[in-house]
Amino acid sequence: MENRNGYFRPMIEGDRLCLEIFPAEEGGKALDVREVVSYLTSEGYHEYDTKSISQAVTSSVPEQVYVGKAKTKAINEKVLIDLSLDAMLVRCTFYPASMGGRAITREDIQDALQHQKIVYGIDENMVGRLLQYREYCTEYLIGKGTPPTLGRDAKIEYYFSTSKSLKPKHNDDGSVNYHDLNVISKVEADQMIAKLIPAVPGKAGRDVLGGELRPRDVKELKFSFANNIRISEDGTELYSEVTGHASLVQGKVFVSSVYEVPADVDNSVGDINYPGNVSVKGNVKSGFVIYADGDILVEGVVEGAKLYAGGQIIVQHGIHGMGKGVLSAKGNVIAKFIEGATVKSGGYVETESIIQSKVSANTEVNVSGGKGFIRGGSVRAGNKVSARIIGSEMGTATSVEVGVEPEKLEHYQNLQEQAKEIAKKIEQIRPVLINYSEKLKAGVKLPPDKAHFMKTQVMALKTLQGQLAPLNEEINSLRMNFVSAVRAKIEVQSVIYPGVNIKISELSMTTKTDRKFCQFYKADGEIKVANL
Repeated sequence: MENRNGYFRPMIEGDRLCLEIFPAEEGGKALDVREVVSYLTSEGYHEYDTKSISQAVTSSVPEQVYVGKAKTKAINEKVLIDLSLDAMLVRCTFYPASMGGRAITREDIQDALQHQKIVYGIDENMVGRLLQYREYCTEYLIGKGTPPTLGRDAKIEYYFSTSKSLKPKHNDDGSVNYHDLNVISKVEADQMIAKLIPAVPGKAGRDVLGGELRPRDVKELKFSFANNIRISEDGTELYSEVTGHASLVQGKVFVSSVYEVPADVDNSVGDINYPGNVSVKGNVKSGFVIYADGDILVEGVVEGAKLYAGGQIIVQHGIHGMGKGVLSAKGNVIAKFIEGATVKSGGYVETESIIQSKVSANTEVNVSGGKGFIRGGSVRAGNKVSARIIGSEMGTATSVEVGVEPEKLEHYQNLQEQAKEIAKKIEQIRPVLINYSEKLKAGVKLPPDKAHFMKTQVMALKTLQGQLAPLNEEINSLRMNFVSAVRAKIEVQSVIYPGVNIKISELSMTTKTDRKFCQFYKADGEIKVANL
């Protein structure tokens, strides 16, 4: 029988056992001395010249090596079964018989599989081919488990804009085009606005020992929606019942016709609480409140009023807050100017000037067009603050902050420590299991107490891996936030005056001199300044 890989053959001459060792042919795999030693151990031979065997294995020509006194008159052909640690793959290796030895049979292979309790996934056609032709000291894959199918999580497709980062159009001079904002999703009556694609459960698999491998649980979803929406009979489609505006707020779909105020919100109108979008053609007078589940559009000025929106807030002529005005939106806030007000945005803030106000945005604060200045108060954004002018020649107290909160950074570091500790325990267990696998491959049978210990180690490994996976998932999620924080910056398109407090994540500084056309960012553990 031709054999491309290196292999050996037992020879019994009288009472002497020798091994005839053949080198690999071109392109074949060299014989490993450990494989020879493992074979001799399985045949009950423990005393031999390992050095002579090593020299013969590395020789480029066939060599004969004396092993010792033969224990039998003939050695039968042999098959060794190797089971992977996860019990999903079965491999076998054949070793030749000596002169007068019996060839391997299908029953021999079945007995070897049964000895390791392998009952599933054997490729009988492959076994049949190996009985006809096989190379020695060559590993063959003869069985596979069936992995579980993962299934598919449910998902919802929305047929309107759900993006909080959709930006308004700008004029050539950089100012916002308040007449063509393009940030509200209009829908028509009977328009399909969302489709639910149901989850597909996974299917269980089996390892070669017959054990069931359960698939992960798939994520189910269901629609959450408010008025003016109908759902299809099979529960997979949503349709708007009215012509209006669609929005997604914390996973809930809203469609609302617009509540229109033809003039000012004042004593003649009172406070407004509406489960949809609110459009005010005039101004919102001081002391009044508007609550809207959707968007709020004010074509005039907001005075010392309070506006709360589940979607966006757009104030075409800005807010004179007089120290008590509030714009609070889960979406973006767009206002021509912000003065003496508190502004909170779940997305970005777009304006032409900020004066003595407290402004915060999850993503960006962009003060562009017009005068483009931030003067007094505090402005904070997760990713970027951009303005033409920051502070004033008079040294008005102004604070600008970007980046990650210190509490989130501390939580990230704690998660890393936990993950590191678990990974350390995994690395302590892994060599033990590898050693155990090598012993099984060599045919070494462990005593019951050692076998039980190995089973507990396998279970411990799986438990630790299960604990590590969600930690790594949260660490990666936070790391993505930190990537944004690393890129967090404050852009000055004209000048920043002395006395402005700059804060990036946990670092802070106060400007001492005028700086022009520059940006502030965090690098190497400090706040740095570079030219735009």
